Amino acid sequence: MAMTPRNILLLIACVLPSGTGWATQASADWGDELAPQEGTAAVDSGPAADITWPAPPLLPPPAAVRAVYLNAWVFGGKRFYNLVALADTTEVNAFVIDIKDDTGYLTYRSSVPTAIEIGANKQRRARDTRERLRLLHAKGIYPIARIVVAKDPLLAQEKMEWSVRHVDGGLWRDRLDFAWVDAYHDSVWIYAADLAEEAIRMGFSEIQFDYVRFPDEPKAMMKSAVFNARREGETTRNGVARNLRLLRDRMHALEVPLTIDVFGMTASTTVDLGIGQVWEDLVTTADVVLPMVYPSHYYHSFYGIKYPNSEPYRVVKHALADALEKNAELGVDTEIRPFLQAFTLRKPRYTPWYIREQIRAAEDLGINSWVLWNPRGVYDPRIFRPPEAGRQGSGAGDSEGS
Repeated sequence: MAMTPRNILLLIACVLPSGTGWATQASADWGDELAPQEGTAAVDSGPAADITWPAPPLLPPPAAVRAVYLNAWVFGGKRFYNLVALADTTEVNAFVIDIKDDTGYLTYRSSVPTAIEIGANKQRRARDTRERLRLLHAKGIYPIARIVVAKDPLLAQEKMEWSVRHVDGGLWRDRLDFAWVDAYHDSVWIYAADLAEEAIRMGFSEIQFDYVRFPDEPKAMMKSAVFNARREGETTRNGVARNLRLLRDRMHALEVPLTIDVFGMTASTTVDLGIGQVWEDLVTTADVVLPMVYPSHYYHSFYGIKYPNSEPYRVVKHALADALEKNAELGVDTEIRPFLQAFTLRKPRYTPWYIREQIRAAEDLGINSWVLWNPRGVYDPRIFRPPEAGRQGSGAGDSEGS
């Protein structure tokens, strides 16, 4: 199911110049699915949080991880307890929780020197992170910390020497006015690794790194970007691969897996899409790879499917079959744990049926672990099966109109 050369050229032409890629996740097109912050003012940091308390023993990963994503505001707010109740009564057994999102601010009060220096503690999203983690451990819910790496406007502003610079001076910014840090710069990745170590000591059992890449912007826009940390002769692919090895060494020293989020299209192409991510590099370095195979993010007629967003089963099955085929060719057993679409982006509206169709596609290929992404952290209970339900159909969301 590998892409043909013609389709690869179409992908580059249709995705990169237009910036479709994953930039749409932050665009106005998200409509009512865009996460409203549950608190927008900076909260008083108060006294430094004591993170030297003995964290509960790290939970081993479930045999099949069935997770939902929680943004930092949801984790720190009342909805968190509703999601705990959801996990109590369904197959959900893990939470992916933002501890550093794409604003650069942290969910908890950190003692990492760089975080303190740049003011990353000034908009703390949760006042009782330790207590909430203890509850997850008590409930047997596997806690995964998500850390955004290269899209960090706060770090870019406060550490200009680590940032992507504009050829005319100052910070380079993407179309949504976000500043980025320079993914060639190893200090950016060391900062992420330091936060990961702190999160593990707090009680998270796994770290998931996102934005392990360069900006996905049109070539014309990237011409104005200056990467001062780039080594002589180094490509974006080289830069990502080099720094992923750095992360791998740090994570393995903590005896936790290296887990990374990647573009879903990397599984179906042989090029890096201009962002530095090549499937062969990713799966030979990481322990767990999460391709974001959202049907709404595949262009018209990708995989020969006229309207990919309307056919979630076929899109996800094509994408994951390509991923499995590549892993087999490489002889690696890196876990593939897809991020699946649990939000609506244009038509059709993603009811439970559309979401379960994605899960069914993964399970039909023998992939039983997945994470659902909804930026608001809202999940219809009809999406899920009862605990330990196994493969007994696709649950209460079997009909498209549910």
